[in-house]
Amino acid sequence: MKNFQHDRRSFLRTMSFAAGALAIPSALHALAARSRKLNVIILLTDDQRFDTIAALWKTQAITPNMDALAKNGTAFTQAHTMGGLSGALCQPSRAMLLTGRTLFNIDRQAKDNQEYSFDIYNNYITLPEYLKKQGYNTVGIGKQHNGTEVYARAFSDGAKVFFGGMSDQYKIPHQDFAADGKYPKERTYFSEGKHSSEIYADETIRFIEKYKTSPFFIYTAFQSPHDPREFPESYKALYDVDKIQLPPNYLPQHPFDNGELNVRDELLAPFPRTEEDTRKQLRDYYAIISHLDAQVGRIVKSVKDNGLENDTIVVLAGDNGLAVGQHGLFGKQSVYEHSLRVPLIIAGPDIPKNQRVDSLCYLTDIYATLAERLEVAVPTSVQSESLNPAIKNPKAVIRPSLYLVYKHYQRGVKKNGFKLIEYNVKGERHTQLFDLTKDPYEITNLATDKTYAAKLGELREELKALRVKHKDNFSPFWDGYEG
Repeated sequence: MKNFQHDRRSFLRTMSFAAGALAIPSALHALAARSRKLNVIILLTDDQRFDTIAALWKTQAITPNMDALAKNGTAFTQAHTMGGLSGALCQPSRAMLLTGRTLFNIDRQAKDNQEYSFDIYNNYITLPEYLKKQGYNTVGIGKQHNGTEVYARAFSDGAKVFFGGMSDQYKIPHQDFAADGKYPKERTYFSEGKHSSEIYADETIRFIEKYKTSPFFIYTAFQSPHDPREFPESYKALYDVDKIQLPPNYLPQHPFDNGELNVRDELLAPFPRTEEDTRKQLRDYYAIISHLDAQVGRIVKSVKDNGLENDTIVVLAGDNGLAVGQHGLFGKQSVYEHSLRVPLIIAGPDIPKNQRVDSLCYLTDIYATLAERLEVAVPTSVQSESLNPAIKNPKAVIRPSLYLVYKHYQRGVKKNGFKLIEYNVKGERHTQLFDLTKDPYEITNLATDKTYAAKLGELREELKALRVKHKDNFSPFWDGYEG
C-alpha cells in the first residue's frame, strides 16, 4: 500500500483526541473527597490476545486509546482465563468473571458427554446482581453468553443485548432490554449500517449520560476482535500486509494431535498453514482491534466529558486469546499462552498510573478487587483473590500458580516462570515443559531434558494438587494419569 505511512500518521493524529481524553486526574484530584459511590465500567473484548496492546508489548497492533488507558492505570501482564470444557471458551470465561468463581465450581450442564455449557444459578450471585442490591444502576450491553435468566437477574437496564456466541458484525440478533426479564426466542436484527463495536460504544455513552448523577455499573461486552473480522476499510489501510511479521512460533501445523485440530476456529485457515494466509489474517486481526480501540477511546472520553473521571473505575479485559498462526493453530482451544492469557487493565481514582503487575491472576479476581474498592463485602460464594494488594505493591503475589484446562484433552500448570502442559487424546499422551522466562513463545520443549527432570516432577505434583483444589473431577483426562 503506497499510502500506508500516510494513513497510519493520519489515523494517529485523528485518534489523539481520545488518547488525550483518557488522562486520569492528578493524585491530588484523585484523592479528593467524593460525594457519591464509585462507578464501574467493564469493557470486555472477545478473542483479544494479551500481547495486542502496544504500550505493554512489542506488537504491530495500533492501539492509542488502550495504550493511554494502560499508561493511566495498572496493567496485569499475567492475567488469564482458566480455560473451558467446550470449544466456546468465552462462555465459561464470562461466567467466571461475573461470579468470581473458578471453572469447576460453576454449575454446568452436560452436553454430548464430553462438553459442557455453563449457566449461573441463584446460589452464585453475579457482580452486577450484587451491586444492584447495593443501590447501583446495573447496565448490560452487548454479548451476553450466559443466558437470559442470568442477564435478567443481574441488570436493571441495558440495550442491544445479544444472547449468543457469535454473529456477523453488521447484522446482529440484538434484543431490547425487557424490564420484566422475559426475552423471546425470536430475535430482532438491527440493521443500522453500523459495526457492533460502534453500536455498543454508542449505548455505553448513552448510559453514562443517563446515570451520571447516580452510581452505575456498566458491563459492555464487545464481539470484537472475534471473527468474522469485519470492520471499516479505513482500518485495513493502516497495515501493510507485506510487512506483517509472523510470530516466532509460527508453524504450518501443530506437531501432534492436541484433540481439537479440526474445531471450527481451526477451519478458518488452510491445512497446512501458509505464510501468505497467516499474514492476511494477522492484518485483519490487528485492524479490527484498532477499530475496537477507537470505541474504547470514545467511551472513556465520555467519562471525562461528563465530569466523572474522579468517580469511575474503568476495567478493560479480554475473555480469552487467539493463536492466529502460533503453534500451527488459529483458535483458542489450547492452554498455550496465546489462548488463555488476556489483557487486563484497571484505571481510575487512587489507582497508580503506568504501573505493571506481573503476578499470576485470573479474570475471576476482578470481582473481589472491585468489591473491595467499592467498599462492599465480598459475597461468600466468591472465590476471587483480590488484586488490590498488587495494585498497592506490584511485587505482591496474588496466585503462586495457575491451573489451566481445555476440555478432557489438556491440563496445564504455570508456576515460577515455567509451564507444564499434559495431553490425553484418544489414549495418546504428550507432555510439554517450557521455561517461559527464556522461551515466552513456548517453542522449546524441555520435558525430555534430564536437566529439568526435577522441575518436571515438581510441576506434575503441583498439577495434581491443583486438580484437587479446583475440584476437577472431569475424569476422561485423568484416567490412567500417574504424572
